[in-house]
Amino acid sequence: MNWEQYEHEHQQRLENARAHAATLDLDEIDVAHWDLMRFDTIWPYYERLRRESPVYHHENSIVGPYWSVTSYDLVKAVDTDPVRFSSEPSIGLFTPPEEDSANSFIAMDDPKHAEHRKVVAPVAGPRNLAALAPTIRERVVGILDSLPVGEPFNWVQRVSIELTTQMLATLFDFPFEERYKLTRWSDVATSPRKAGLWNTLEERQAELDECLETMTRLRDERIDNPDGHDLLTMLAQSESTRHMNSRQFLGTMLLLIIGGNDTTRNSISGGVVAMNRWPDQFDKLKADRSRIGNAVAEIIRWQTPLAFMRRTTTEDVEIGGKVIPEGERVLMWYASGNRDESVFENADLLDIERENARQHLSFGYGVHRCMGNRVAELQLNILWEELLDRYSRIEVVGAPVRAISNFVRGYTELPVRLHA
Repeated sequence: MNWEQYEHEHQQRLENARAHAATLDLDEIDVAHWDLMRFDTIWPYYERLRRESPVYHHENSIVGPYWSVTSYDLVKAVDTDPVRFSSEPSIGLFTPPEEDSANSFIAMDDPKHAEHRKVVAPVAGPRNLAALAPTIRERVVGILDSLPVGEPFNWVQRVSIELTTQMLATLFDFPFEERYKLTRWSDVATSPRKAGLWNTLEERQAELDECLETMTRLRDERIDNPDGHDLLTMLAQSESTRHMNSRQFLGTMLLLIIGGNDTTRNSISGGVVAMNRWPDQFDKLKADRSRIGNAVAEIIRWQTPLAFMRRTTTEDVEIGGKVIPEGERVLMWYASGNRDESVFENADLLDIERENARQHLSFGYGVHRCMGNRVAELQLNILWEELLDRYSRIEVVGAPVRAISNFVRGYTELPVRLHA
């Protein structure tokens, strides 16, 4: 299937989804069903919830009961209220066993969250970003110079995964020749069984145990290294993190790996998809490179690499005209908030001149705002600068294949052809 055929079928699927969403009772809508994300048909269902019930209790979901928050303002309200909407015991759909609870700092509340975050925050600080920029550009140039021009290849594998994996290896000072383990651990941790990366929970746990063993060994080697500035050294040498138990350490490793992988990787792929859907936006970018920074923000808004984050109510909370009881799962749908027409005009379209593109929800808000957002933006900015130097067109020549997930909005395949 070529791109034109794919786009025709995609638009038809969207029309069918729009008609279907309009006929359902609200209690039949389940925006946590991964097929809606997999086939990119979730938008009419979000739209209906935003319009009729932006805070809604889904009793009959495939993943069990949960509350959806789908409008921009209410998502932001939940994200900036960490007292009543707790990150513990999990920011994912499923609650881990008691002994694993709060096993990474994103699933902690303050003050523990602040203590752990403070340790690794310098890696994304201004000084370190300035030091990272030449390395990022070197890696980008090396990757792009290795690509075939005029021949189809999988953009996800050759560019999106390669760049993010190389940068993860740099941030962890991970053995470069083994860097693909980082991507593998990220994918195993975030993918459901249906995605085919693992068959049993025992298989999945074995791979995550390998991550724990490898990272523990590397961390322990760096406890007394005075010259290290990587994430593992920072964790090893801080009093607040060096004594984490194994489950907390694994959780923190997976958080940092996933955070450094999914946002950048899927925005790289999503940007190419969007620029093919609206080629006039690519032409605008070529005509005026000062738009790259805003274009990157708009791509991250439009793609929204992580669809939601979960919170758990610590008391009965009235919000959006509903009362959410204490102890309930609440999903903040960043993907829906980023398409809220009351905030983003023509929200389904990519517009690199959008004046409020930087107000997107993709990095979250409040105390849990993504720590690595500047690193992700820096990689994307440099990539688009180098792409525009080399290619007149990045042509999608086949159907994108999306990840099977209700959490990660990503791609596993994107066939492209480069035009010099």
